Amino acid sequence: MPGEPRPLEIHLRVNSKRSNANMVHPVAVETVYPVPPQRQELKHYRKWFPWLIPLFVVANIVLFVITMYVNNCPHNSVSCIATFLGRFSFQPFKENPLLGPSSLTLQKMGALDVGRVVHRHQGWRLVTCMWLHAGVFHLLANMLGILVIGIRLEQEFGFVLIGLLFVISGFGGSLLSALFIQSNISVGASGALFGLLGGMLSELITNWTIYENKLAALLTLVIIIVINLAVGILPHVDNFAHIGGFLTGFLLGFVFLIRPQFGWVNQRYAPLNYSPERAKPKFKKYQCILWVLSLVILIVGLSVGLVELLRGVDANDHCSWCHYLSCVPTSKWSCHTEPSYCVSNQLGNQLNVTCSSNGKSSTYFMQDPTSSQIQQLCTQLCS
Repeated sequence: MPGEPRPLEIHLRVNSKRSNANMVHPVAVETVYPVPPQRQELKHYRKWFPWLIPLFVVANIVLFVITMYVNNCPHNSVSCIATFLGRFSFQPFKENPLLGPSSLTLQKMGALDVGRVVHRHQGWRLVTCMWLHAGVFHLLANMLGILVIGIRLEQEFGFVLIGLLFVISGFGGSLLSALFIQSNISVGASGALFGLLGGMLSELITNWTIYENKLAALLTLVIIIVINLAVGILPHVDNFAHIGGFLTGFLLGFVFLIRPQFGWVNQRYAPLNYSPERAKPKFKKYQCILWVLSLVILIVGLSVGLVELLRGVDANDHCSWCHYLSCVPTSKWSCHTEPSYCVSNQLGNQLNVTCSSNGKSSTYFMQDPTSSQIQQLCTQLCS
């Protein structure tokens, strides 16, 4: 009847344990109404086991050992460092201060040589050069950075995306280096390493909402990038490979390292009978815009750069100040890095070598010297 009090709802709870009285007790229980699901932020994503980045590091180390074996300093050079290592000993400091092989060996192993890329159609050197290193110090510096940065990224995004980011960034670094530095060979995984740094920066920007200490993370990463790029203005450092790798990785980060927004993720884990008033899209508008712009700029930039390189274009002709991005001359050092050229004459066991750049000449007592030995003497004479 309307107006009459509703009876108290009674539920019976039966004790499953038997007792001597074997009694059933009625128990009064308050009615529990279902609570609408709360949308919680899911900040934990799947963690991948990092194996590809360590494999890349092992590959670089193995290739350096093979390069030193091919170099065979005692057989091909006049003097060597750490001769107790046998054919794995290093070239003299005056020729290679990084404890490594000769430039001729690096060229033979696949170093970036623009002349060979353009005139001999050896475009594969744009990729092989990133797996070679000029010396022990060069190798250790790059491998340490790749391990620290690459393992963290591979754990977060998996081996496929980070592997592509690494290789494509290395190619982008080699391409920009070849456009601006055409008189010397270039080797190293620095372009790929800076690509990982660029990817970290764009990942922070495109996934801005998932970070708690946004400004602190951004400031720390920018400082690290600026310091590393600043080191590149020293002589004998290919900063164009750093810049090219960084820009390529930065653009790839917007394409590869994008995260769905929390609202969309929460919808996937909501109960079936729960339908939010407004469904959330998987990605925010700014993420989609950055994805499209970055992909277009990346494809156009790499395509145009490769076509111009194969046409033999020297980018310095179109940018008179760009060479300062790779080396800034001071009273302490010079940015003159032209290769050494010498004229040699053999008379009996006497070898006369004259440096074409500074006019210095010297005579050595050698019988049937190899081209590597003559190149080493030329480098020492011209330096």
